[in-house]
Amino acid sequence: MFDQLFIDNEFVAPAAGRRFDAIDPATEQRIATLALADAGDVDRAVRSAHRAFAAWRRTTPAERTRLLLKAAALVEARRDEIARLETLDMGKPLRESLANVARAVRSFEYAAGATDKLEGQSIPVDARSFNFTHLEPVGVTAHITPWNYPFANACRSLPVALAAGCTAVVKPASETCLTTLLLGDVLREAGFPPGVVNIVTGSGTEAGAALARHPLVRAITFTGSVGTGQRIAQYASEHVRPVVLELGGKNPQLVYADADLDLALRETVRGAFTNAGQVCTGVSRVLVERPAYTRYVEALRERVEALTVAPGLDDADLGPLVSEAHRRTVAGHVSAARDEGARLVAGGSVPPDRGRGWFFRPTVFDQVDPAMRIAREEVFGPLLVVIPFDGDEEALAIANGVEFGLAAGIFTRDLGRAMRLVRDLEAGMVWVNEWFQSPVQVPHGGVKHSGIGREQGLAAFANYLQTKDVAIRFG
Repeated sequence: MFDQLFIDNEFVAPAAGRRFDAIDPATEQRIATLALADAGDVDRAVRSAHRAFAAWRRTTPAERTRLLLKAAALVEARRDEIARLETLDMGKPLRESLANVARAVRSFEYAAGATDKLEGQSIPVDARSFNFTHLEPVGVTAHITPWNYPFANACRSLPVALAAGCTAVVKPASETCLTTLLLGDVLREAGFPPGVVNIVTGSGTEAGAALARHPLVRAITFTGSVGTGQRIAQYASEHVRPVVLELGGKNPQLVYADADLDLALRETVRGAFTNAGQVCTGVSRVLVERPAYTRYVEALRERVEALTVAPGLDDADLGPLVSEAHRRTVAGHVSAARDEGARLVAGGSVPPDRGRGWFFRPTVFDQVDPAMRIAREEVFGPLLVVIPFDGDEEALAIANGVEFGLAAGIFTRDLGRAMRLVRDLEAGMVWVNEWFQSPVQVPHGGVKHSGIGREQGLAAFANYLQTKDVAIRFG
């Protein structure tokens, strides 16, 4: 199935017969051959979804619930197969892939439970009129997903769209397509009708652009880089389509001297180096109150140097980066940080015992000025900077002084201070005394260049529904 596209519930060859390779980032070996879709293939997929929409929109909430729960059960039954494939394709440790599959199951279950709760409202107008609103699915939706969480991200937006009565075309990142194609097989087995979900693989510049620009696509959800998100927003404007964007982050973690420093350190390491730092919501800047700064940096160094780096199937602390090109990008940020005068505390190089694979050691810099590139630009890798601050005003100035605003964290025992900071931090998500607190039932998204719109929770259904107002005059 991996060398084909998923259209009309069938795995079909790309029209032009073009292919490209999927590479295991831990071994640099080919693990599959994939279909390289062109604009014609994308058109086939979109038209399939468009045909299916007429019937799918009229299915009952109970029927959509049944199918979504069946999909959840099948994903759970195939969890080991999906997780292993995800690790081979993307590189992350196996335990993280298993957690991603569990989250996908929960996403399907949550969406299944919402199908019969998507309600309109009645609105009082006058004594001779009855006015009410009706929620309707928008139509064909495009889901352009990232390479860092291919299965979990496809399962974040897709079940919500299906629960709302929309059909879909999913375009995974070219680096990591395998588990998304496997999802097509799962949904077919679950009993979703032909055309309700279609999957096309290929490049972003060709297949992704053709999908975002297609006139029959009624809404777009995208997770990825700022530059690509800006282009997709422009494409969406051509047909006046709504778009949801989760883009980059340069997320600050504010650590006060009164915090539980052991807890803060654990969450720093987890937040910075999960998935080898290839996480939009990961910790990338640790701002530490000056009285705790020196000991925090030293304790952080000890913990980071103890982390293991190995192939994902070995379930080490960090797996490889997704590609050779991305590793060069991360290494370039390390060189730039040294050139600007930051001090390397830990890591900063390829592990000497890793001859093959795109591995990189977890890296920490201190003596970092907030104006340095390393403190302002998203690295999207295992690279963390530590910056001291004195007082709330300086902490907020540093935290808010970048173009991103996805996530932020506060570690302190003073909850009054924490609530004041929550109000003033420019971020779509703020976590107090923990990191990565974003279960599927809560809204997820950013502000500024980190994106627009929200995924997850009931807020996500607004991406796939439109409101129709109905007015009836009587008497």
